[in-house]
Amino acid sequence: MFKRIKVLTVAILVLCCSVAAFAQEEGGGFDFGLNIGIGALTFDGETYQSLKLSPDISIGKFGIGLELIMNYQFEPDFSVREEDWIPTGDDTFLDVYLPKFKYIRYGFKGDPLYVKLGSIEDALLGNGFIMGGYDNTLFLPEKRIFGMSFDLDGALFNFPYVGIETFVGNLAQFDVIGGRLYVRPLAFTEAPVIEGLQVGGTVAMDRKPRLYTGDDSIDPVTLVGADLTLPILTNPALSLTTFADVAFLTNTLGSGNAGKGEMVGFGGRLLRVISYGAQIRVLGEDFIPAYFDVGYDLFRADKYALLQSGAIDAYTGWLGSLGFAFFDDALIFNATLDGPFGQSGARDPANYLDWPHLYAVFILAEGLVPNLSLEASFDKRYIGADMEYEGAGFFEDVFGAEDSVLGARVNYAIGPAVLSFIYQLSYDPASGGWETRSGIESAIQLF
Repeated sequence: MFKRIKVLTVAILVLCCSVAAFAQEEGGGFDFGLNIGIGALTFDGETYQSLKLSPDISIGKFGIGLELIMNYQFEPDFSVREEDWIPTGDDTFLDVYLPKFKYIRYGFKGDPLYVKLGSIEDALLGNGFIMGGYDNTLFLPEKRIFGMSFDLDGALFNFPYVGIETFVGNLAQFDVIGGRLYVRPLAFTEAPVIEGLQVGGTVAMDRKPRLYTGDDSIDPVTLVGADLTLPILTNPALSLTTFADVAFLTNTLGSGNAGKGEMVGFGGRLLRVISYGAQIRVLGEDFIPAYFDVGYDLFRADKYALLQSGAIDAYTGWLGSLGFAFFDDALIFNATLDGPFGQSGARDPANYLDWPHLYAVFILAEGLVPNLSLEASFDKRYIGADMEYEGAGFFEDVFGAEDSVLGARVNYAIGPAVLSFIYQLSYDPASGGWETRSGIESAIQLF
């Protein structure tokens, strides 16, 4: 059944993108770029030389990018890394060849029609209480995953009463999948504020929560939820949206007890520079908020084991976010901190939900600093645990590598040539050590 759905979904979405390419507004520009890159990457302790060809085409809102890479070694004899071109192990033909497409997109998130296939760093359904910030690029540069995000708002057809958001993390595996259907029941009133009220329903699941551990068994985690979203202010200088969610989580299909969670919150932007948000969360036993979050692919097996253990107690939690964007979003910093309110009992050192969690992003776009651009992220769990159990200091605990994922890409451009350093440091709870992924790339932009 799912095999048929995979083939049908890929066919439909490629067709959507093809149609979108011809549905441009008059005056939509055509751009073509071609980069050739050389560098070195490490796979399972072995270093390979890398040759990359990256064509990029855009026509108005439509764009497509390819990434064709050959990793090779000269010693002891010339050889090419077969895993890049020949399916091995549990990989299928789709696992190997879909990621050759870096992305295919039409529009942008929030547009009436939005389609993106390939690398997706910030998947969101509704208010993010079930899926918020899911990122399928965490295994780069070793492995690229080809996902899909497709949104359609009835406003595109002058029917603003209904819309849909969908997501698939990996089209080759159909592991993390989800969708949200929403309605605007008061849109006909054309009354300020209330006409924008959204009532939505979301279903999301991971069909293979042990996928990257080598265990491909079908034992899904399923979440179902409903939400209300009401934009209060929509002025570019000051925006404010309020929202509320209720959701249920179960690790079986059609049976078993479902954990329940509820959330109310608000968020917006001030003076086009400051972004802000806050939430209060009332969470029952066996429920994990934002289950599909930014670090999900790295921690999915541990999160599933925690869910299976039955050790998740009910608690009331909080979330706060603050961000800044300057120089037309050329310099961006965002930080989100969440955790439980004060607990009367002892906190579990093996349960990350008992401790605050920080996620921060810093972006320095090209042009602000001559020749330099940078993207970096930091995901830290168990904040305070080392202070309590190991006597660490505050900064040592918050910014330590343990229980964290640090990713960075630094680009230095000289004319058409770009030198990139890619680095990711993540804590591996299975081994109790750190896992490093790094690489150096150089590229020349021919067009």
